[in-house]
Amino acid sequence: MSHPQRDPITLITGRTSSLPALALLSLVMALNALPARAQALTEQEKSLHVLNRLAYGPRPGDLQQVERMGVRRYIDQQLNPERIAMPAQLQARLAALPAYRMSATQLFNEYGPPSFDKSASREDQQAARQRAARELTPQFHQERLWLATESPRQLQEVMTEFWLNHFNVFEGRDWVRYWVGDYEQNAIRPHALGNFRQLLGAVAHHPAMLVYLDNWLSSGVNTPGAKGRFKGLNENYARELMELHTLGVDGGYQQADVMTLARILSGWTIDLQAMKEGAAPASFNAQRHDNGPKIFLGHPLPAGGEQEGEAALDILASHPATARFISTRLAQYFVADKPDPALVQKLSQTFLASHGDIRAVLQVLFDSPQFWARDNYQVQFKTPYQFVISSLRASATPVVNHKPVDGALSQFGMPLYGWLTPEGYKYSQAAWLNADALLRRINFAGGLASGRSTIARPDNTPAPPAAESPPLDPRQLQQTLGPTITPDAAAIIAASAPNLQAALMLGGPSFMKR
Repeated sequence: MSHPQRDPITLITGRTSSLPALALLSLVMALNALPARAQALTEQEKSLHVLNRLAYGPRPGDLQQVERMGVRRYIDQQLNPERIAMPAQLQARLAALPAYRMSATQLFNEYGPPSFDKSASREDQQAARQRAARELTPQFHQERLWLATESPRQLQEVMTEFWLNHFNVFEGRDWVRYWVGDYEQNAIRPHALGNFRQLLGAVAHHPAMLVYLDNWLSSGVNTPGAKGRFKGLNENYARELMELHTLGVDGGYQQADVMTLARILSGWTIDLQAMKEGAAPASFNAQRHDNGPKIFLGHPLPAGGEQEGEAALDILASHPATARFISTRLAQYFVADKPDPALVQKLSQTFLASHGDIRAVLQVLFDSPQFWARDNYQVQFKTPYQFVISSLRASATPVVNHKPVDGALSQFGMPLYGWLTPEGYKYSQAAWLNADALLRRINFAGGLASGRSTIARPDNTPAPPAAESPPLDPRQLQQTLGPTITPDAAAIIAASAPNLQAALMLGGPSFMKR
């Protein structure tokens, strides 16, 4: 039975696309895609590959620049971001955000009370939360989007997102909303390409994580400081520290190890009074620490107060199960949803031999034949975040107004800092590929291609005249994307209406993958 009046997206989803021609041709492109060729990647394909994996896709001119410098030099440059100058204009815009310049303690003193004051009224507490959402959250989101779309230190931004997701915190949880920006800026980004043990320690001591997984409330049983809201041992952080942050669910630990680690970390807290006097948030309360004897993962730990926790982090960071778990996650992100076990093993060996040097592990990964295999080229389905950021970069759309981006990411199911539970967002195709998601992406691409996206102008300002905001130039966009647009897709695009060509590129199945 034929349906002459309904486009294919409508038939699949039951919803009408605002770009039916785009939806139709996108499906045609997908159906007519040829099987991948077996030969090695061309130099241009290699350039696109590193821009899609080490970066959030090419901006205008990036593909040609990487071709000129060579992929090996580009990889070396990205692995050493301190050698890459940050654009002065980007630095100035970041510095103009008040929250960007504030420490965790300053954020607490400026925005925390009265929400930190248990004697404050419910109305005052709610007003404090609303003020943070109104003033802080937009700055944190703007900072993140500017860096992702404009920073030339792209691998650092990719790895910052990777570790933020690995050590997930939810900005809507209690006081995390005050600190999520500082958590990214000072706990994650400086260590994103550094040493895993240092990264693990920075996360463990940050107030965002201490609050999110409740360790700041945890006290040893029958310790002198175990009273009021601090009464009782809390296992939340100890469990996730092993299951999600280090060893993995199959890492060989037992429930007894969870209990022991919770005892080890008892007293790792936040001193509200000290912060009011200007001290750093994280502190150790010896009155709430369990000083009893402990054996953790087979290692006896003598009573040592806060140092017991540091010793436990040392054990976890150097554990073979941690090396395997982290290596698997990295291979899944950069190579394939189901990575070659031989590659994971090689990465694990490097992780252990280098004592958790993230840069060294990535160097081995980027040198591997698996990374360069054609079977792993342009096969990973972009997450909503990767799709949105790569679209903004390819179209050179400046993020003047973060609200439409936030709205799109929320519609796509991946809001910034918005995953409620500790495991973070999934990166696999199975998590994100569905008809409704494709329709939303197609319509987002159409908005960018029109040249009149609200992302590129201040909030609540009218659209400029059409002459001042022309649609994307499809020839320029095709040059930017290079081999993303296959010859078959290019032929279909060239035969379509000129005003749809750029939208077809950003909304087509080729651009959905990296």
